[in-house]
Amino acid sequence: MFERFRSFLDSLTGDGPSIEPGDPRIAIMALCIQVMEADGEIHEKERRKVRSMIKEHYKLDDAALDALIAAGETAESQAIDFFRFTSDIKRHFTEEQRIDLVGMLWEIVYADGKRSEMEDHVIWRIADLLGVSGRDRIIKRQEAAAKLDVVEETAAEQEK
Repeated sequence: MFERFRSFLDSLTGDGPSIEPGDPRIAIMALCIQVMEADGEIHEKERRKVRSMIKEHYKLDDAALDALIAAGETAESQAIDFFRFTSDIKRHFTEEQRIDLVGMLWEIVYADGKRSEMEDHVIWRIADLLGVSGRDRIIKRQEAAAKLDVVEETAAEQEK
């Protein structure tokens, strides 16, 4: 009954399909937001990267993308940790899809041309909760850096 009412309201307002609670894309968007916020600054390049990746990956129009971003922001603001999102993703996605998600998160990190220790830590924690190995996490980091033509610092340079 409630769903028919929601569909009726959507048809009146002209809104497209709404993003339903429990949609695993909300968890992905919330993790993307948490990665953007990890270094304390959200750069416009990071926002654009998230919008383009999610829009292309899920074939969303602008209205659906905006709804997904809003739902992700709400979920992220209510979360106390990553577990809520990673457990939802683990239930819905294969290992390969989870590894690819870690690659997408690295692309967000490198969108502004650099990575911070906090971003490293956030992705390490997310990957661990997703069941993505350290090896796969590092491979995806290297692939993202190469794809975006970012020169990675060596471990000695990072310690300075």
